[in-house]
Amino acid sequence: MVGMTISSSARAADGSRLRLLHVHAHPDDESSKGAATTARYVSEGIEVMVATCTGGERGSVLNPKMDRPDVWENITSIREQEMHLAREILGVRHVALGFEDSGLPEGDPLPPLPAGCFATLDPQEAARPLVEVIRRFRPHVITTYDESGGYPHPDHVQCNRITIAALGQAADPGHAQELGDAWRVPKMYYQFGFHRRRFAALDAGMRANDLESPYGERLQMWQDRNYEHRITTRVECGEFFEVRDDALRAHASQVDPDGMWFAVPLEIQRAVWPTEDWQLVYSAVPTVIPEDDLFAGLRPDPPQAPDPARLWEP
Repeated sequence: MVGMTISSSARAADGSRLRLLHVHAHPDDESSKGAATTARYVSEGIEVMVATCTGGERGSVLNPKMDRPDVWENITSIREQEMHLAREILGVRHVALGFEDSGLPEGDPLPPLPAGCFATLDPQEAARPLVEVIRRFRPHVITTYDESGGYPHPDHVQCNRITIAALGQAADPGHAQELGDAWRVPKMYYQFGFHRRRFAALDAGMRANDLESPYGERLQMWQDRNYEHRITTRVECGEFFEVRDDALRAHASQVDPDGMWFAVPLEIQRAVWPTEDWQLVYSAVPTVIPEDDLFAGLRPDPPQAPDPARLWEP
């Protein structure tokens, strides 16, 4: 980034450089959720930071080629190294908030969570390190998961809770003044990449090209939790899908390079679903729904409804 020329498209209305903060639960989430959007904005000169709540130390080894004792014994340092590589690929800044991974409880009944892990903490108190990140970085846009966590992992649900808490605390000039000057984040989004309509489009695209789809069984078993009605913002980023996949492959312990994540050719993905999808949940600036830009209303030009000829609808 040293010596980088910042284009006018990366400037806010006041002339400052636009800044985007993603809040994620574990290393690899920044690459599996919204990474092509990240790569697009980095290419424009927008400054992007990823805050990772935990180190992922209780995660599974999901790549069969790495399911070995030496990997399990060193999973904390391995995931840290993987995060560093993914950060470089995406071109983002990264901060680890330092909480202990809660793990994904399994069984009936579910076992209690480990004492002191991230998901057991009071969100109002656990928000403290994120408050400091917000006040130091001063993002124009912040993203995280919805109230369900996107899927019911306790760390993802907690990630939503501390982000909501931190937004309010960071904006309060009377709260924890030692963490920096108050900053009110202008816009907040939930990431909505995992919804049925997208997977149905990818499935249809594979079948139309006489290819075996990896999503047939998933679609048949999909529970009635369709989020499409909540999507307000579709960011076109198909040209950055390759960067997204490279960043995801950097998390080698977590992703099988021969698995479902990479089964659909990029040309099919770009043809049938060339966006990443978001829900605007808070805005202190005027905008027009639907949006095609997370920074709508923050750039020098006033927000406009997307040209109907450019509105992409599957």
